[in-house]
Amino acid sequence: MKFEETLKEYNIDINPEQINQFEIYKKLLLEWNEKINITRITEAQEIYIKHFLDSLTLINTGLIKEGKSLIDIGTGGGFPGLPLKIMYPGLKISLMDSLNKRIIFLQEVIKELNLKNIEAVHGRAEGYGRKEDYREKFDLVTNRALANMSSLAEYSLPFVKKAGYFIAMKGSEYKEEVKEAKNAIDILGGKIVDIKEIKLPGEILHSLIIVEKIRETPKKYPRAGGKPRTQPL
Repeated sequence: MKFEETLKEYNIDINPEQINQFEIYKKLLLEWNEKINITRITEAQEIYIKHFLDSLTLINTGLIKEGKSLIDIGTGGGFPGLPLKIMYPGLKISLMDSLNKRIIFLQEVIKELNLKNIEAVHGRAEGYGRKEDYREKFDLVTNRALANMSSLAEYSLPFVKKAGYFIAMKGSEYKEEVKEAKNAIDILGGKIVDIKEIKLPGEILHSLIIVEKIRETPKKYPRAGGKPRTQPL
């Protein structure tokens, strides 16, 4: 099935220019992946489903809108931030990753796709989450990293403006993790307001955990030295 037909099943419309941008993105991803480790997914069809479509399912939250600011933490190959930027050119996006080689790749994609109002930032969330230019400055924060929900919340919520949202992208086994993270999310100024279960082609079940920022994050978070991962709240 063509990508545009698959997207229609998720109520997502795409134009020919955007289809071409995704094709260029896929080509660059495969080329660069031979030089640096960006993804283990190297089949074209799988890239479209497990990276591009998976990223675009965030549109179904109703929170992705032109003009909003979004930071994608631990973006890796640019997911979900870059696919969302292709679909919503008016989004203001920051892509953050701790590996500089990936940042160089992302800058190349941004240049080739001629995208504006988007930056690729080399850094860690525990550092940038304390910087005045980044702390509590974003309408939306996305995080697809492989970490437990408490850790993701500590890395992500400091970036979210009050009344903004953090969206964690998880797999099918999320219920226990979310339950255990509720206290941490509360400490960090957030509240879980919705969970959306998404079925991707091939019976892949993913979930989107939507956390609203209801008050400021205490200044001592995020903790440094990898503590959000090694000693989750």
